[in-house]
Amino acid sequence: MIDSILVRRIATIAIVAAVSGASYVVALPPRAPVPAGQNESTLVTGAIHVHTIGSDGTGTADEIAAAAARAGLDFIVLTDHGDGTRKPDPPQYRSGVLCVDSVEISTHGGHVIALGLPQAPYPLGGEARDVVDDVIRLGGFPIAAHPGSPKPELDWSDWTLPIGGVEWLNADSEWRDESRWTLTKALLTYPARRTETLTTLLDRPDSVIEQWDTLTRDRPVVAIAGTDAHARLGFRSLGEPYDPGASLHVPSYERLFRVFANVLPGISMTGDAAADADLVIAAIRRGHVYTAIDGLHGTGTLSFTASDGSTRAEPGDVVSSLREWTLNIELGGPADALIQLFRDGVRTNESSMRLKHMIDIGSRGAYRVEVSLPGAPGQPPIPWLLSNPIYVGDRPTSATSAARPGASKFEVRYSDGPATGWTIATSPASKAALDVVPMERGTQLALRYAIGGAASESPYAAFVLAADASIAQYDRLIFTARADRPTRMSVQLHEPGTPDGQRWHRSVFMDTEPREITVFFNDLRPIAAAAPQPPLTAIDSIFFVLDTVNTPLGGSGRIWIDDVKYGK
Repeated sequence: MIDSILVRRIATIAIVAAVSGASYVVALPPRAPVPAGQNESTLVTGAIHVHTIGSDGTGTADEIAAAAARAGLDFIVLTDHGDGTRKPDPPQYRSGVLCVDSVEISTHGGHVIALGLPQAPYPLGGEARDVVDDVIRLGGFPIAAHPGSPKPELDWSDWTLPIGGVEWLNADSEWRDESRWTLTKALLTYPARRTETLTTLLDRPDSVIEQWDTLTRDRPVVAIAGTDAHARLGFRSLGEPYDPGASLHVPSYERLFRVFANVLPGISMTGDAAADADLVIAAIRRGHVYTAIDGLHGTGTLSFTASDGSTRAEPGDVVSSLREWTLNIELGGPADALIQLFRDGVRTNESSMRLKHMIDIGSRGAYRVEVSLPGAPGQPPIPWLLSNPIYVGDRPTSATSAARPGASKFEVRYSDGPATGWTIATSPASKAALDVVPMERGTQLALRYAIGGAASESPYAAFVLAADASIAQYDRLIFTARADRPTRMSVQLHEPGTPDGQRWHRSVFMDTEPREITVFFNDLRPIAAAAPQPPLTAIDSIFFVLDTVNTPLGGSGRIWIDDVKYGK
């Protein structure tokens, strides 16, 4: 009797185990096919947006490069969080992989990948518009990181800024919009099918692609795929990689590198790290790059060109609309792949394996390609390949601000003489002194400052100019300024009525040579809970502030201001 009960229990356990095992197998994502000759590909591929132990990643540069080598990549762009003041490490080959050092800068409106940025002379931070402006002025290439992220502090908020590129796909953003069930299933299937499981979390980010298409109607903007690799999942915050506490070091760098890659079809590496880094950065800046979701069907090959019979163009190039062009698209991939041609974000043609499309004289548009595969994951499905556009019709190479008319009405607030109506203001541990200094023609105001105290005290030093009701008759503040070293200063309007008052601000750049600076009042943005626009009739003072947004704690220096006036 006991033996028969034991047999039945063993049989039941065996059946449950078999059913559970079968269910698990059914739940596993299908293995991604490995195309023939994949390992012999001469395409240059790499990962952009990778974090090391230098910020919130878990691997050293050597460890990450070794993982990239195992994944078959040729380059990685390391983007530890920072303010740009650290001198970038020189390009270096590690484990046969080119390592390019870059930085990810946090702003009040999202994060910026600053590709090719040299060491900044002051901390870069604050508003996104100021960081983008600084990156461009210093010779870097600003890329909007993880736009469309469900996490508000990571989402990109200002699409009017002259960003050079955008992460159309970001691995960190992709898992955040999945359901708990999908994430739980992924955790269960990851040990058995790691690359395939991560690939199932991808969707086509329609809203980000639509924003990118909107930008490319006016000017070239490069789309890249951001790996955003940390190789960590926090225990306390439902997998949050930014959790500073204990973490699980998955997904690994290698597995993330196997999901998708940025492909640079037009270059060949030389083995010289500095020269090759220049090639990689230049190709990305020109838009000579496409994305391949390797987790679907390997890298594949995509040839997308435009020809007028004598001239050949490729993605990222701008060609004249005064000629007739033929677009030629050829695909190396599975027979069931579908080529889709888009013009200004609207699908215009489709075919399999190869496609030819004629563009008439006078037609203008940004033409790009997506390649889809049946059964691709996501709602909507993630494309297998995505190119940058070929731009038909002249357009500016970067965003330009609309010209504003010059002022014809002025009220001088300081030109020469004593500093009447001026005072200084500082945080408790900061120091400042206001001087009237003689110049060849008249006098100038000078501020000597030293920023001290704890960062939690928001240390600052400032000039303060008394304002009166006449400011409401004008739309801008105009002044001449310079500094003993390149730096930024915050110009602020102050409204009394609360213990700290309400303020609106605009950051301005000062170089070592005098330059006229114009601050339009409608460009000022509120600090904290102030109203969207400053009520000019209630403003009692104008602050010229040095603080730790762009001046390091413990920093000191001197700035000069002259010819201060309202204008309209």
